[in-house]
Amino acid sequence: MTTAIIVAAGSSRRMGFDKLLAPLAGVPVLRRSITAFQDCADVGDILVVASEAATAAVAAWKAQGGLGKLRRILPGGAERHLSVWAGLNACAPETSLVAVHDGARPLITPAQISRCIAAAREHAAAACARPLTETVKRADAEGRVTGSLNREGVWIMETPQVFQHALLVRAYETVMRERLLVTDEVSALQHLGSPPVHLVKNDSPNPKITFPEDLALAAKMLAL
Repeated sequence: MTTAIIVAAGSSRRMGFDKLLAPLAGVPVLRRSITAFQDCADVGDILVVASEAATAAVAAWKAQGGLGKLRRILPGGAERHLSVWAGLNACAPETSLVAVHDGARPLITPAQISRCIAAAREHAAAACARPLTETVKRADAEGRVTGSLNREGVWIMETPQVFQHALLVRAYETVMRERLLVTDEVSALQHLGSPPVHLVKNDSPNPKITFPEDLALAAKMLAL
């Protein structure tokens, strides 16, 4: 069984308001993320690791019906990796794969989730990503260009990131023991050294809602 851990415990400091509960084309951002996993036939269980405000909202959505795969809502940690660790420890015993997803990526599709799960079944570790196409420059503290970066082979990481449950638990045991600060699961796995993580190209928009203008952009993408 594949269990989805949806991380939704962020403080939204850069947003100025709770981005996860903000309406996106009439539906809260977080609810769109949860619904994508609810609608994915390859996902059997959903855990949401949430802030206090998001916990109340998710509980209300579950009570309304339509989120039958949502098994538990867990309190989030002060850092992202602590929230993921809480989710890993709450997975049902029959969980073989775990898919970790940022609740602030509401445009993920069930089809892309399934592709990531299929890749993890084959390779043990897979992550949603897209190749970098823009020109990238390095700049100093004053914003002056100091050089160019080669974009060949460079990918922008997205979520979900899907792994064998036991493998990701082992990676996070290292993170917790060594008090590492990781920003995604691929980083956690890199500390183990193996196996390699296979990237699954995402051809659909999957932005992370970080700033207010991201909501307007995501709304335009939904309208296409």
